[in-house]
Amino acid sequence: MRAKRSILNLSFGLVSQLITILLGFFIPRLIMVNYGSEANGLIASIGQIISYLALLEAGVGAASLQALYKPIAGNNKDNINSILAATSSYYKRTGIYYFFAVVLLAVLYPLIVNSEISAISIIAIILLTGMGGAINYYFQGKFRILLIAEGKSYVETVIVTATTILNNVVRIILLLQGFNIIAVQASFFVLTLLQIVVFYFYMKKHYKWIDLKIKPDFAAIGQKNSVMIHEISYLVFRNTDMIILTFFTNLKIVSIYVMYNMIFTIVDNIVQTVNGSIKSALGQIYHESKTEFLKFYDAYEVYFMGLIFSILTVTYILIIPFMRLYTAGVNDVNYIDWWLPVLFVTIKLLTNARTSSNNVITIAGHFKKTQTRSILESAINLSASLVFVIFIGIYGVLMGTIVALLYRSIDIVIYASRVLLNRSPWVTFRRWLTNAVIFIGIILVTTAMNIHIHSYVGIILWGMLLGIVILPTYLIIASLLEREVFLYSLDYFKEYKDKFKSKFTTAPKVKGLSK
Repeated sequence: MRAKRSILNLSFGLVSQLITILLGFFIPRLIMVNYGSEANGLIASIGQIISYLALLEAGVGAASLQALYKPIAGNNKDNINSILAATSSYYKRTGIYYFFAVVLLAVLYPLIVNSEISAISIIAIILLTGMGGAINYYFQGKFRILLIAEGKSYVETVIVTATTILNNVVRIILLLQGFNIIAVQASFFVLTLLQIVVFYFYMKKHYKWIDLKIKPDFAAIGQKNSVMIHEISYLVFRNTDMIILTFFTNLKIVSIYVMYNMIFTIVDNIVQTVNGSIKSALGQIYHESKTEFLKFYDAYEVYFMGLIFSILTVTYILIIPFMRLYTAGVNDVNYIDWWLPVLFVTIKLLTNARTSSNNVITIAGHFKKTQTRSILESAINLSASLVFVIFIGIYGVLMGTIVALLYRSIDIVIYASRVLLNRSPWVTFRRWLTNAVIFIGIILVTTAMNIHIHSYVGIILWGMLLGIVILPTYLIIASLLEREVFLYSLDYFKEYKDKFKSKFTTAPKVKGLSK
């Protein structure tokens, strides 16, 4: 069942990402062409600041998720209900704060940020962008946590993907027809409400046993304050760059950052889709058998890391040719910069290559024990970015992130390995270094090839060709160096394949026909 749900999560997640990517590419370009780079930077900046409102959820989501793994593994519905009741209580209380925070942002933003766009337009955009999230947070948050813990995130993916398709299609039509940016954002708000309604009816139909009136188990999510520190640190780490650029440079520089970050955010989303499809299985196995968990974890780390490096290798090779095509005709600022892909790839490799170790810390519930380290990462990132941005602008915020990542990524691997896995961190570091050497080798080869791409079709064809060659390269080398992991993975998938096959080939006996 776990394997099946993981595959469903992965399949629906990747299809969702593909659809979102294809539709999402149109909107930023249409905004830049129709309204200019400043409007693109404004919308991205507002979206990034509103993402900070997730701080209101900080702690309770991850704490509830960690608390739910054990009762779900034991199918204890009473415990599940009591944890959900506590989670629901928190979401409802802070949902009100979310609403007023959006209103406050709408009032203050036009007073602080220098922009040629009118204050009324900015206020309307902020309200339409933020209110959908506030309502979503209030009604849907607790149910989303349950689905993730059960390994059914594919359900949310289907609902979100359907509304995302509709939302993007409507926005593209409005942009092509010349509607103003406020009308475009209004469509986003309306369709967010539609998504909430669909989600509500799904939960009503399939989870009739949920009872939020039961006595809340606040003790189960007692680590929420420690988790909150981690969540705040993560949000500061993830969103600092664009906000610092907004206040220390200008919205055109923000737009440059947004364009490169858009590509790497897509990579992040794909990677996290894969990680999310496996994480619930990891969490449940951890509470059942530590021996089996370690085997499963090693297989996950080896091949997940190979996937990360392969995707980022292809992205690095193709990003400048893509950016030339994508920003053609946009002349108010230069979007072609060879140093930005280097810095972005370094950040994403350091961030995602530590994901497996970070999952162990989360699953084990070691939030309080690692909160000081998380605070230090954010402090390094924020202070270094503020200093560097003054001297080297957009490069400075990226360098500040890299400095913080070098500290924290190494620290996470050491902690997870020594404290939770009871082994040397060199096991993971060796895997990092192996993949890094392969990455450098491939980049040197493709640079010598001097690839020229002049169309989107060329981007797609080269992306497919590079993917077909590069992904197997990483996975084959990993399998050769990690023989035990390879054999375990082979047995695991063979066992799942046999179970899947027998399910459809074993015909039930029909009474009266057997001799």
